[in-house]
Amino acid sequence: MLVNKARSPSQYKDGDNMSYSEKESLKQLPEASSWPKFSGTREYDHIELMVYMDGLFIDVPSIPDYWITARLNTAFKGHSSIWYTEMIEIHGRRNWPWWKSQIIQN
Repeated sequence: MLVNKARSPSQYKDGDNMSYSEKESLKQLPEASSWPKFSGTREYDHIELMVYMDGLFIDVPSIPDYWITARLNTAFKGHSSIWYTEMIEIHGRRNWPWWKSQIIQN
């Protein structure tokens, strides 16, 4: 089972407990609103999202997985948003390799 053990953004209050390097890394993370959207309506519309997400982990390796996957909800639209919500309810928060495998399977 793949479970993310990184500290979540909710553990920080106004950035008080964030190290300087964590703050700088977070600045490198693109706004979630600019991420590709995934609706699940076209056969391959998940590929752009997966390539983009893989790129985030390469481009900003110092960002904890949870800080990226916690924003995944902004990428899912329509039926895939319902699927994502159900998956969170059933499985809880997971890391990107787990989400990627679930997207590929479904």
